Amino acid sequence: MTPAAPSAAPPPSPTAASTASGYPLTFDNCGTKVTFRRPPQRVLILNGTSVAEAESFIMLGLDKSVLANAQSYGVSDDPAMIGRIKALPTGGLTMNKNFDVPAEQVLKLRPDLVVSTWSGGFDAKKGFATREQLAAAGITSLVNPVNCAMGKPEATEEEKRAYRNQSINSSLEFVALLGRVFDVQDRALDLIGKLRARIETVRARVAGRPAKKVLIAYPGMAMMNANGLPAVMTGGIYDDVIKAAGGVNAFAGQSSDTTRTLNTEQLATAQVDVLVVGQFTPDEQPEAEAAKLFAAYPHWAASKSRTYAVVSDGVYLGPLNAAAVEKISKVVHPGD
Repeated sequence: MTPAAPSAAPPPSPTAASTASGYPLTFDNCGTKVTFRRPPQRVLILNGTSVAEAESFIMLGLDKSVLANAQSYGVSDDPAMIGRIKALPTGGLTMNKNFDVPAEQVLKLRPDLVVSTWSGGFDAKKGFATREQLAAAGITSLVNPVNCAMGKPEATEEEKRAYRNQSINSSLEFVALLGRVFDVQDRALDLIGKLRARIETVRARVAGRPAKKVLIAYPGMAMMNANGLPAVMTGGIYDDVIKAAGGVNAFAGQSSDTTRTLNTEQLATAQVDVLVVGQFTPDEQPEAEAAKLFAAYPHWAASKSRTYAVVSDGVYLGPLNAAAVEKISKVVHPGD
């Protein structure tokens, strides 16, 4: 019997109609040809300082396929998610100095799929297993497609553009891709539909309202800023989440480099109608952090009205964007 020809299908659109995967399934992933002959059963999710991939597996009901998960956050815009992530097996893995699973541990674990949020998760210079090493060991690798350019010096212009222009849709595209890889397209499309409906409900509610200036600041991530200021999130998906909530980023149009380079004067002179405090760790007190920022920047409109919201993982790439959009919209346009 002649085997079926591999599918050359690209990563699916989150609005695509449901079809069976049809194995072997082959497509290009960040310049690497990957082939799935059956749904993966022993998945390793690398850290990459992300939680998007673990949350996507959980929300798609793919928990049982996870052999080991290195992603965690400790706080979430979906409180139930904290325990669900902790319940995923860790495989006894430890991180190296670059905060991810070293090559020897990955190879010893013998997963059938290794998932990374970024191309840098397969960088030998950081002590990680390369995609070529994994393939030689019969292990498939997968990078969240929107992050192909991250940690990939030879990234194409298309990959760089996709990385710069991350959006809520990027989060949903990864859910759709997992649906295809694991042959659970109906489940993926149902989840995408529900998440999109929640966001569209907010968009409809705030449509036509004035777009207030919103600042997303993570005090617990001050290490990301050269001046020791709270990490102010700009560009890409952060702008998209704020826009869906009826606002506009106070630093709209700025690149992600703003997080690193922002200085006190720029923060003091920014127009901020609504402060969004990002919680990074469970022991942080976001209400107290909001008060500190209001005291430090009294000229903000948000400081005068004491207007703020608290988010955690929902403004990042991942399936919880709808939760953050709902939270932010309630303070951007309360009662509208």
